[in-house]
Amino acid sequence: MEPPDLALLHAFTVFAAHGNLTHAARALNVTQPALHGQLARLASSLGVTLYTRRGRALSLTADGERVLRFARDVTDRTARFVDELHGRAPRQPLVLCAGAGSYLHLLGAPLKAWLANPPAPLRLLTHDRERTIEAVLGGAAHLGVAPLDGPVSELATDTLAVVPLVLAMPASHALAAKRTVRLRDLAGEALVLPTEGRPHRVAVETALRAARVTYSVAIEANGWDLALRFVELGVGVSIVSGFCAMPTGVVARAVTDLPAKSYHLVRRRDRPRIHALGALREMLLDGCARWRGG
Repeated sequence: MEPPDLALLHAFTVFAAHGNLTHAARALNVTQPALHGQLARLASSLGVTLYTRRGRALSLTADGERVLRFARDVTDRTARFVDELHGRAPRQPLVLCAGAGSYLHLLGAPLKAWLANPPAPLRLLTHDRERTIEAVLGGAAHLGVAPLDGPVSELATDTLAVVPLVLAMPASHALAAKRTVRLRDLAGEALVLPTEGRPHRVAVETALRAARVTYSVAIEANGWDLALRFVELGVGVSIVSGFCAMPTGVVARAVTDLPAKSYHLVRRRDRPRIHALGALREMLLDGCARWRGG
């Protein structure tokens, strides 16, 4: 079996990014039949099926996902090698993936420092925890920031921040007079919570049930900033991350019987090393040191 052609691997990464033959062909400046032929040649050379069609939708097979990971690594490494060979600054961007809350409240200072004098271009992706991990595992991102409940076998992790959970409430609320609160203090409260099934809501409601606390849901709101806006409006109180800046008239008190949330910097163990990636990792860790007690 011959090694796969680099041009075919590149075509496959573009196809996977678009999930659509027409759009991918346009991005590659080739015709759709030509792109289809390239993908067919790649699949034939490897002896696997890369994708399947369900109606109008195209989805990668398990083998296709494995090939995509390899293709991203190879094309990324090749582009960086060519730049290095010719003494050029890296043109291939590093890719960081994180949630909106992490960008807004945790990563701002280190990212500003990086972008002021970037050793390499940087591309940012915004995804929730599950899609951030998928992006790193699949090779779409070099680094990710996500709260983890436990280890992921294929990922190397660094603790980026350990952030307490706090109760956000209007300054006039009765619980604002306390220095800290416990879950039992929330009995009868109307809570601003994420939609059902979201990890934060599951964790909060599980803890409230374990503490035998009765409560009501004032409104569902995804994202720390939207939850805090509803608190500011007096709709209810909310349990949010301690790194959030409180709006005017809203105060935060630590919830002592809820565990702090650990945010991790994640990268794939088997991904080829990139010098600039190490520099980005160190800058993010240094920039968030205060949240680790550093």
